[in-house]
Amino acid sequence: MKKREASPTDTAADIRPFPVWIDPAPAENIETAAFRSGAALGHLALILAAQPLPLPLLRERLALGAAKVCAGLAGRREEAADLRDAVHLLRPGDHPGPAGLIFQQWLHAVGRPVSPGHLAKVIGIGQAGQVAQCLDVSGNTPVGRAAMALEAVLTESPRAETAALILADAVLAQSMGWTHILPCLAPALKPRALRLRGDALRLACHHAVLAGTRQTAPLAADLTRRAMRLWAVVPSLRAKGAGCAVEMFLSRDALAATDLCAIMSDRAARRLCDRLVMLGAVQELTGRDSFRLYGV
Repeated sequence: MKKREASPTDTAADIRPFPVWIDPAPAENIETAAFRSGAALGHLALILAAQPLPLPLLRERLALGAAKVCAGLAGRREEAADLRDAVHLLRPGDHPGPAGLIFQQWLHAVGRPVSPGHLAKVIGIGQAGQVAQCLDVSGNTPVGRAAMALEAVLTESPRAETAALILADAVLAQSMGWTHILPCLAPALKPRALRLRGDALRLACHHAVLAGTRQTAPLAADLTRRAMRLWAVVPSLRAKGAGCAVEMFLSRDALAATDLCAIMSDRAARRLCDRLVMLGAVQELTGRDSFRLYGV
């Protein structure tokens, strides 16, 4: 990976809070709700263009929230820490469990550009052509298109909530002109909304996108500040491959020290992680003395 030099012009000031006129209160009709969610998505698009926002990390962090929601829909009680353990501490040949599998689905979904073939492989619904039909929904607003895709999947497969929500966020991303899924709808959609259809479902999706984008803005600002802090300490790191390690931290929700062994020795990786924690550049996410995970 190419090492990125920190720039003195990099500032978190590019991440602006939501304008006060975008009322966070749920609207009572689709027209008002569509206006608010559209304005929120427009503001989010400006946030996503800010530098040095680590977009891959933001996508994975939002995928964690979406996976927690989907695990709950499947009757699972795992928290974010449990999902991280299930996936990031997985040994070759082991199964991540039902909730961990859901998190893996979301990570795979956000990890590559939106395409029918990739989504069909990730969510396991029909053939790529069927997924392409959902992605090609025309007319309506971006959120309206996402709601139509969500309804289409749930009408055919009522228990396929995770697949439906991944596809809905994919349609939303494509409608916005984004290359990758950025989970905005799934993390904020209330479970009871999945039983709705027609205008009621569309209204619920507008509310969810408004809530989801408002949650994403402060997260993006926080990750931007953390990314700036991480790049600022790079000159003080002596480990060979430290720049590549920093790139990995800025593209992954969580890492075990062993994940860095492709670019440095196991001992050097552990020392680097401890050093970054000491400098306040990354966090130890588990609170354990062993089987630790680290993240920005």
